[in-house]
Amino acid sequence: MKKTRKWNWTKIIAIFVFASLLISLVFSIYNLMTTPATGVPEGEPTRSDYSLMVSQCILGLVAMFLPSILGRRFKFEIPGNMYLVFIIFLYCSIYLGEVQSFYYLIPNWDTILHTFSGAMLGALGFSVISFLNEDERTTMNLSPAFVALFAVCFAVTLGVVWEFYEFASDKWLGMNMQKTMLEDGTKLAGTAAVTDTMEDLFVDFLGAFVFATIGYINLKRKKGWMAKFEFKKTVKK
Repeated sequence: MKKTRKWNWTKIIAIFVFASLLISLVFSIYNLMTTPATGVPEGEPTRSDYSLMVSQCILGLVAMFLPSILGRRFKFEIPGNMYLVFIIFLYCSIYLGEVQSFYYLIPNWDTILHTFSGAMLGALGFSVISFLNEDERTTMNLSPAFVALFAVCFAVTLGVVWEFYEFASDKWLGMNMQKTMLEDGTKLAGTAAVTDTMEDLFVDFLGAFVFATIGYINLKRKKGWMAKFEFKKTVKK
């Protein structure tokens, strides 16, 4: 009987996302080197825009390999479902968001991704604490409520760290990641200047809270919904 080949969709999508980011990086570096510092026609990408693309593509490429590096270092396996969600998020936020300008073309694209990232980081927080809770070298026996609280705090803290990154990029690299300027360069002031940052933090919290609530119910009632997203110990051979 002939065996049917089973496609590894996680690997296929990962290769596609990696290729997209790598090609975009080369494209952005070329345009960064050839675009004049001044005199760019209105509506055309500036050197600042290409600098942002370069930094984001590099960050995305590094982030793709980070889970496997941490997994080998701390002896755990990352579930395929979680990694698949992670690389799709990278594709939507970096390639579609920055390279294809979805942040400007699609209404609320940034808000949608921050909400999604909050939920994703909440899932990561659950996985981390569950992994530690089951480690034979620890004596923790944490309640579902504490695990849920940890997941929310974990996700929101990483969301704050991301805002630090955006602020640093805007301040020292002349970017506009925190949307303190309009597309035509007009600087915003007062509440309008911090609206994007506060909305990002709010939806980070909202996404994490929703996922933490689902995780709490999962742990309290022992439903097993989270099993596909939990880290597994590396089996020693």
